[in-house]
Amino acid sequence: MNLDTIHRVYFVGIGGIGMSALARYFHEKGMLVAGYDKTPSLITEALMDLGIDIHFEDNLNLVDKVFLNAKNTLIVYTPAIPKNHAELTYFQTHEFEVLKRSEVLGVITQNTFCFAVAGTHGKTTTTSILAHLLAECHVPVTAFLGGISENYNSNLILKGTEVSVVEADEFDRSFLRLSPNVACITSMDADHLDIYGDASELVKSFNDFAKKVKPNGVLFVKNGLPINGITYGIEDDSDYSVQNIKIKKGTYVFDVKTPETILKNIEFSLPGRHNLSNALIALAMAVYYGCPHQQLANALGSFKGVKRRFTYQIKTNNLVYIDDYAHHPEEINAVYQAVREMYPGQKVLAIFQPHLFSRTRDFADDFANSLAQFDAVILLDIYPARELPIEGVTSEWLLGKIENDNKQLVAKNDLVQAVKNRPEKVIITIGAGDIGEEVKHLKKELELAI
Repeated sequence: MNLDTIHRVYFVGIGGIGMSALARYFHEKGMLVAGYDKTPSLITEALMDLGIDIHFEDNLNLVDKVFLNAKNTLIVYTPAIPKNHAELTYFQTHEFEVLKRSEVLGVITQNTFCFAVAGTHGKTTTTSILAHLLAECHVPVTAFLGGISENYNSNLILKGTEVSVVEADEFDRSFLRLSPNVACITSMDADHLDIYGDASELVKSFNDFAKKVKPNGVLFVKNGLPINGITYGIEDDSDYSVQNIKIKKGTYVFDVKTPETILKNIEFSLPGRHNLSNALIALAMAVYYGCPHQQLANALGSFKGVKRRFTYQIKTNNLVYIDDYAHHPEEINAVYQAVREMYPGQKVLAIFQPHLFSRTRDFADDFANSLAQFDAVILLDIYPARELPIEGVTSEWLLGKIENDNKQLVAKNDLVQAVKNRPEKVIITIGAGDIGEEVKHLKKELELAI
């Protein structure tokens, strides 16, 4: 497909974080962009501020007629859209060019030097760090991020078109549409079993992704994963390794061993060993590309983070409120490790909104164990996203599995009231659903108590 012949792009599911990055990209390229999404959000609001027309009802009559001409119009959709969606069905049956988000990314990146970040955890933070490092080293890069970078207040970084940075998403096997020059795999924990059936199929898919790296390209893998590549790890014998870790005023200070040298006294401010690992692989990929070491060190020190990735909403001596996107047991464990490392001895309240009925069912015992580590737990109802309810799979059922005496189930509308006057001095909201929309209300209420 030749994108140069496209004048208009219509998005079915434009409010998704990956879809909205593409919408921004085509808008910046001067194309006419519009779309549909199920519900308004901060993301759709930001797109509409750019002049992009968006509606929230599945109704073909609401689509500007200029987009109903199949000639020179590209339709982009997300797999999260139901198969009976009226607008999508119309486009699919009326000679339009209709592509999944992953297919469009494949087309955009095929003629660039492509960095691809894969893994069941860490993709968004790693991609954002890598994009920032390359941008700060004046590499002509376009980066599509799965979150909002605090440095750029955007999920799109557009500094040139010779190099691309993308998340290689395992959901729906989307990452098999890419052919990267440099790729990494951060983790391969079981997830998306509604797509894969069992963990062995997921591992097979990651092996297939490894084969998509171009013949003269390179693959980095987290030490211990069952795939061959250049290894990286924390305080181990990997090809790239973080060593001599210290914490000074809430900032990591460490050395990085590369195959050629040791980079001394690197600083990085995102808490948690998982973020240290993300920083390492981003640094390793940029070093491999040939970026100057001192520029990379300075850039890593200036990285501010990604919204909803261990994001501080309140940070005072009396109260700390953190918000995080974690939605898998291993991610919750990483959040717990980070908060314990930064706030030893403090009581911590975790507020968790499970994401997907199938994921809650498949990992119920693991969720229960990861949540039980916190001093107190508040559960919200399961966020369904693309799924219908599964009989017997509820937050009340999950709550019963959590071995913690200080736990409760709260309706989302009652959350602010439930958190009033809590004794815990560290509070963290966790989840990938619409809990993110509650953060501003919770923050406002908590600030009154300071």
